[in-house]
Amino acid sequence: MSKQADRKPLWDRLKALPQPTLTELFGADEARVEKLSQRLDFDLGELGQVGMLLDWSKTHLDDDALAVFEELTDRAGFDASREALFSGGIVNPTEGRAATHGAMRGSGTEADVEEAEALLARMGMLVEAVHQGAFGDINHLIHIGIGGSALGPDLAVDALTRDLKLVDVHVVSNIDGLALEQAFAACNPATTMIAVASKTFTTTETMTNAASALKWLGDNGVDDPSGRVIALTANPEGAVEWGVDETRILPFPESVGGRYSLWSSIGFPVALAVGMEDFSAMLAGAQAIDTHFREAEGRANGPLLAAFADLYYTRIRGCQTRAVFAYDERLALLPDYLQQLEMESNGKGVTAGGEPVDQPTAPITWGGVGTDAQHAVFQLLHQGTHLIPVDFIASIAPGDELDPAHHRGLLMNCLAQGAALMAGKAADDPARSYPGDRPSATILLDDCDAATFGALIAFHEHRTFASAVLMGINPFDQFGVELGKAMAKSIGSGEGAFDASTIALMKVAGLRA
Repeated sequence: MSKQADRKPLWDRLKALPQPTLTELFGADEARVEKLSQRLDFDLGELGQVGMLLDWSKTHLDDDALAVFEELTDRAGFDASREALFSGGIVNPTEGRAATHGAMRGSGTEADVEEAEALLARMGMLVEAVHQGAFGDINHLIHIGIGGSALGPDLAVDALTRDLKLVDVHVVSNIDGLALEQAFAACNPATTMIAVASKTFTTTETMTNAASALKWLGDNGVDDPSGRVIALTANPEGAVEWGVDETRILPFPESVGGRYSLWSSIGFPVALAVGMEDFSAMLAGAQAIDTHFREAEGRANGPLLAAFADLYYTRIRGCQTRAVFAYDERLALLPDYLQQLEMESNGKGVTAGGEPVDQPTAPITWGGVGTDAQHAVFQLLHQGTHLIPVDFIASIAPGDELDPAHHRGLLMNCLAQGAALMAGKAADDPARSYPGDRPSATILLDDCDAATFGALIAFHEHRTFASAVLMGINPFDQFGVELGKAMAKSIGSGEGAFDASTIALMKVAGLRA
């Protein structure tokens, strides 16, 4: 019997359960909020504290569904998979690799953690050297990468430097020259460093942008442009061949995947912008979530409970999307980050063993920032024909120093939207009627500081991993991104056979005679 067939009876049981409304669920269980809410508090000593409230009570999970999901957890071998993740086991079977991003923040085997500590100490020394003027006056960093090499750093820098930045960081990912020119316009070449972030040091977009950035430095009077380059890579030999001195190469292990690499030297721009103390606090917050994820069982495990809800809506209710709205300007880039984390990890059509999946996998992740999104997409959420589970994320402590009415209004709107989606409102006029019974979850952070930010990101990493284990898929490969890149190279070389539409488009675009 295949693993999918072994789990099918449990999925069938979930589908056969009654589906009461949210209002009915609350009415039937006075302890519902207590059962489906969880307070996580971690004391990190000198690095600060993490506090967050996770509330999944406005989802359609109930005791019966949770009991089946916990059986599914056992049937799927979740405990063994979780142990393999932290013990250096092969959790990426298609590439025969471990996934050791946890070790970068202290959660892994002794050998992996020791290697991570040495690599991060090396990064810390380089960060300190830049701050102390070893490279002259450095006020700007242009960080060049794409995918996980850009999305995580961009989010973290934007979230953590609203009140103070030691170096002004510009993250450039798109091969569109306008993106790089915009960064050039904001920087003085005499006081600018370049970070080139590429796991393989062969990524076309990144290396094209890097070459243009070096030319920009040289054209603007910098005597040794390559001396201003920091390489962040799992292929240090490739960086040396490209011309980066080995003293300015910050390696990270091959077993750290791109979308999980914020904790490694890919986080160099974050450390340069906020300092190593805050970077260390970010790691510590993430490690605290690692410990919770490793030790808590069943529905008491925050990321696992979130995965239960995600799978309930995708596989039981047939939801094709999940929306994330950050009611905090500091987390404006979080939906973009989660799109890659969740869809590149779990947007798979085969199991970890290579069988075609028999049910949906990752939903489409999308979202925005509150309250802006309320005036753009919430019409569909409240009255449209799609059932879309929503995550609301907010910070109790404000990020601004203006009149408290600003932040109070932000939180009021955040909480009101979840309540309105659930309650709905009947009206004689159908156009003014709200059906209600629309699910949401709320994550309330005590603050959006470095430690709590790290905990929030690690929470979503483990949520994604837990979903993958329960679906029996591999969240650590991404072969789906390769075909389009290969065909782009074929267009560039003039080789390869293409359909008539693509050939016609190439001619109009000037890519083929």
